Amino acid sequence: MTILQRVQHSIIGMVLIIAAVTLVLLPEESYALIPFLLGISMIVYGVYLLIYYLRLARHMVGGKAVMYQAVIIMDVALFTTSISALNNRFVILMYLLGIYAFSGVVDILRALEAKNAGSDWKLKFVNGIANMAFVIALIIIGFVVGRTDIFVYGYAFSIAYSGAMRIVSAFKRTAIVYIQ
Repeated sequence: MTILQRVQHSIIGMVLIIAAVTLVLLPEESYALIPFLLGISMIVYGVYLLIYYLRLARHMVGGKAVMYQAVIIMDVALFTTSISALNNRFVILMYLLGIYAFSGVVDILRALEAKNAGSDWKLKFVNGIANMAFVIALIIIGFVVGRTDIFVYGYAFSIAYSGAMRIVSAFKRTAIVYIQ
């Protein structure tokens, strides 16, 4: 990772932490704001993938997979942004919990794949387990106890955790492979 990439990851991590603090300070307005922010961030990531495909990936083996991924992410982003127009908290909460659960399962599967490949997998695995435990805790606290504001705090905690992990990964020493 270059110095510019380290600075970029650190700045993104700080922005995520600031967004989490903002969501905690405004919990009632956050129900409509959370899907909108999630949709916008996915649109930005989809556009990034499309630009990556047009500049480099179309010349690579398996480059079309990047294009398909970009199109799917853009489609899900538009759906997520349209959910913010709904004023039904239950739909928004179930959608967010589904995203958390899906990302936890993907992190666990990626960690197991990295373990089989012989690379660093422990941080991804812990992140996936933490996401799954977080979903279970939010379901128990939110639906059993009946406090729906806990979902906003949970999402803010998730964003802050993601920002902190980005900052940690930015300062983590990268391994250098030597070919003899």
